[in-house]
Amino acid sequence: MSRPSIHEACTKIVATVGPACSGVDRLSAMIEAGVDVFRINTAHGSRQEHAQVLADIREASQRVGFHAAVLLDLAGPKIRLGTLVTDPMRCSIGQRVSLIRGDVSTVANELTSSYERLVDELEPGDQVMLADAAVGLRVESVTSDRAECVVVAEGTIRSRQGINLPGVKLSVSALLPDDIDNAIWAAQNGIDLVSLSFVRSAEDVLGLKRLLAEHQSQAIVIAKIEKPEAMENLEEIVDATDGVMVARGDLGVEIDVAETPVAQKRIIRVCKQRATPVIVATQMLESMHHSARPTRAEVSDVANAILDGADACMLSGETAIGEYPIESVRMMNRIMRATERDMLRSRNRAAGRQRQIDTHRVHPITTAVTVAATEIAESIQAKLIVIATRSGNTAWVESQSRSLIPTLGASDSIETLRRMNLLWGIKPVYVNRLDETSTLIDVVCQWGRDHGGLKRGDHIVLVTGTGVIKKAHNLVVVHTVP
Repeated sequence: MSRPSIHEACTKIVATVGPACSGVDRLSAMIEAGVDVFRINTAHGSRQEHAQVLADIREASQRVGFHAAVLLDLAGPKIRLGTLVTDPMRCSIGQRVSLIRGDVSTVANELTSSYERLVDELEPGDQVMLADAAVGLRVESVTSDRAECVVVAEGTIRSRQGINLPGVKLSVSALLPDDIDNAIWAAQNGIDLVSLSFVRSAEDVLGLKRLLAEHQSQAIVIAKIEKPEAMENLEEIVDATDGVMVARGDLGVEIDVAETPVAQKRIIRVCKQRATPVIVATQMLESMHHSARPTRAEVSDVANAILDGADACMLSGETAIGEYPIESVRMMNRIMRATERDMLRSRNRAAGRQRQIDTHRVHPITTAVTVAATEIAESIQAKLIVIATRSGNTAWVESQSRSLIPTLGASDSIETLRRMNLLWGIKPVYVNRLDETSTLIDVVCQWGRDHGGLKRGDHIVLVTGTGVIKKAHNLVVVHTVP
């Protein structure tokens, strides 16, 4: 398989790296299976391990000939249990446990946490959810050094599992010292995307953007929506960020799990209105941890995310620790391609598609020309759309048109090619001379013959610039393959 291919899915695949897919050989196989972006989760592993993963991804990309992007996921203020005296610990309905100050406990029913101010910020009546809501507690009373709780949902907990506090407004900063250190490391090592966990406001996102800019990073910032406060401030957060992740794991604990599907659809809708890429994540093919096939409900989940307008879907434990990491990628790719074929068949242009794209990323002329180029390409049934771009921003606009005509993002920047891996429908292709239209057309035609069955008489629509209008793409070229 040679990537990118004219026939591959438009929706992008993000895959989390872990023990199940470590090493250059496995990463290469995953790129060939369809991975566009690899996620490094800083909540697990050491700096040395993260550096090795990054080096392996870059080597695998060189081996395959496809520049996969790298997403560094900052852990953020995730609150976790400390070390349990009894590990694992069974919690039964009505059992009384205490959340205590400090990080060491010698009593079985006393629980410590990674957040030293936890006791200060709890009040009687608050809910405390442990291990992704496997166990639920209700706070009964709070003293200076402990919060007395009763178990209201029974289950088993283990050391270092997560603590969620639905409805509790924490004072902890969105960027902890470890996150700042990891973000600086990302900037120094050319990481393509950086995601921020537990975003609560636009200022959280802007703080990370300022930090990356101070270290000369052009990384795309992804805001993870997983707190009720983020849902309350959703429009402002989407305006501030470069991209969004629907982090359904913690979101489904922080809000009523029954409300999660509606919340997901609202997040995608707001992102589409603002031309902001959106990733849907968590438990998409969960059963493939231990099964070579997903459930029908999981297949429907992935398909519905695509139909709603997701730019990318993410695999987490499926690829990081599952038994079938490569098969999970292949299955995700199959679902995407099947769903997109149906989108193409069912699209009714007579009903009208919204082509107005509102974005601050590019010159208004570029937006207008790109939208017009898509209309031209569809009216003449062009075989390819080609966006010549140095920054990737024009490809960003084209991605939002959701045209199913294969679209190449042609650039002379490897960093730009990697960042374009997040963008729906954009297939990144390296071209060393963007300023010579005839050379660009020759390269694209050769690529099309080699990778997409381009033949004599096929039409290509090219979007580029003449240089007359500064920082704007103002030229549409329609080329017929000779």
